[in-house]
Amino acid sequence: MNSLKNKSIIVTGASGGIGNSIVKKLVENDANVLASGTRVEKLEELKSKYENIKILKFDISQNDKIEEFIENATKELGGTLNCIVNNAGITKDNLSIRMSLEEWKKVIDVNLTSTFLLSKFSIKKMLKNKSGKIINITSIVGHTGNLGQANYSASKAGIVAMSKTLAIEYAKKNININCISPGFIKTAMTDKIDEKYKEIIISKIPSARLGEPEDIANAVLFLASDKSDYINGETLHVNGGMYMA
Repeated sequence: MNSLKNKSIIVTGASGGIGNSIVKKLVENDANVLASGTRVEKLEELKSKYENIKILKFDISQNDKIEEFIENATKELGGTLNCIVNNAGITKDNLSIRMSLEEWKKVIDVNLTSTFLLSKFSIKKMLKNKSGKIINITSIVGHTGNLGQANYSASKAGIVAMSKTLAIEYAKKNININCISPGFIKTAMTDKIDEKYKEIIISKIPSARLGEPEDIANAVLFLASDKSDYINGETLHVNGGMYMA
């Protein structure tokens, strides 16, 4: 039993499919959760479904307001922050020679820079508690690359390297920083993939299927719990065997 009773956790990108599943799993295991995202109606749906949940609309692209967001979120959680799940991110796909500088910068800024700042200001809170967990959601394409996603794959690979550095810096402070790297998961994003291309993707997955959002949520539950206390600076690959580190 991975009980998270009395644990206060922020989840960004909670209004998406994987984020929804992460919130559900954490709440089911007694965590006190603050769900953040940009779609208020989806956040309100979460709040109506589950107890022990608070919601706060926030766009992580607002880099200059991230410190304020962490402050407000921590207050909503009762003044303590035990864990943050950095799940929010964006894509702006294009072939490299057609990719604009704006498309490159936007994805790097939101996915990598914002994750760094969310981690940085969360660590400041966790230092006061003398413990904490940071879980950064990356992607299989940060390890393999992917057609039309030079910006996205670079941002996700950067999160892995950054997380390792943070883990080294704060391990002695009892703060664990790890990544989860999803493969191809059933979400609104993968639903838009052409069926023929989807068949090609599935043919490359030893498990012969796309993953479920709950598969990622289960990994988050483990890394957020006390059962992962001696795991630090690692990336947990959840991809049905498509990529083996």
